[in-house]
Parts: sequence; C-alpha cells; structure tokens
Amino acid sequence: MPCYYDVDDILMEEEPISVVFQVTANGVGLLDPGAERNSVEKGAKVDLPFWLAHGMLSLEQAVSINVPPCFTQKTRKEIQADAACVDLRIWCPYFYELGCKIVPLVSDKSIGQFLRYAFTSRYKEILSKSHSSSTMTVPKFASRLTKEEAQVFESTRESMAAFKRWRVGGARLQKAFILGRKRKTKIPDGPSAP
Repeated sequence: MPCYYDVDDILMEEEPISVVFQVTANGVGLLDPGAERNSVEKGAKVDLPFWLAHGMLSLEQAVSINVPPCFTQKTRKEIQADAACVDLRIWCPYFYELGCKIVPLVSDKSIGQFLRYAFTSRYKEILSKSHSSSTMTVPKFASRLTKEEAQVFESTRESMAAFKRWRVGGARLQKAFILGRKRKTKIPDGPSAP
C-alpha cells in the first residue's frame, strides 16, 4: 500500500516505464518528445513515470506497459549466474518494490518468482556482510544494494551492534523492585480454639 508521505514511495513511482499507446491521445504531445503535433499516435512508444503509466492503464486501457529493462531475460541470467555481484541499484534503486507493483500490470507473471529468487539469494550475502564486514568495506558493498536491501543491511548492522553492546555490558539480570521489599510475617497470638 503506497504511503502518501513516504519519500521512497514517491521516488519509486517516478521510475520511467516504457509504454505503448493503444489509442491516439490528443493534447498530450508533451509526453512524447518526438511528437510533431500535440498528440500521441496509436502504437507510439513513450517512457512515462510509473504513476502515470499505471493511471492510464487502469482508467482507460489507453496504454500497454512493457516489461522494464531491469526484469528482462538478460538481467535474469546475470542474477542467476551470481546474484551477489550484480549491481541492482544501477538497474533500479527500488527494484523489489517496482517489481511487486508491476507484476499485475504486465503479461510476464514469472517476475514474482524472479523477485523472490533474487532477494533470497542476495539476502544471505547481505546478512553475511552486515555481520562480518569492516567499516572500510561497507561503502563499497552498500553502494550495490537497492533501497530495500540497504534498509535490511542497516537494520542488521544496528541489531548486531546492539547485541555486542549488550554482551559486553553490565548486569544481565536485574531484580525487580517489588522483590526487594521485605514482608513482615504475622505470628499468631496463641493456639487457636477449635
């Protein structure tokens, strides 16, 4: 669910998506830099921001969305060869989020399985690097991560740092305040009569 105030969501929806117009659209010539008139002809290929392409597809079926280059077979082969070495940020900084939003809009339904494979294969490397990397190698590794992966990486580094602070820290168990008070026991005055 998109968040109106989330800057990352706003930036993700600005990713350019290649679309093909299914109808002639008058008054939108600014969308096509090669248009000679103030209209876009049927069959014209134009790059639009995701939010606009999604709106035009869902309202009027005015466009058909092409699979973005970051989800083509060439990219899939690169990731299947060695997912940890591929710089996904170059392809799309919001690779996973865009992929999840684009799956229902394109004809290629294997993108969902591809996203899961890419994330699980890269997740192992992210966890390994976040636990064992020095501060010198972090910038080099983190520069290849998508925004989602960078959040996982930073969260893991923070939790590992908190664990190390806890491990070398002071007292591990503290006595509850209520247990520190002494109770007075009442001794009966004498034998009770039956």
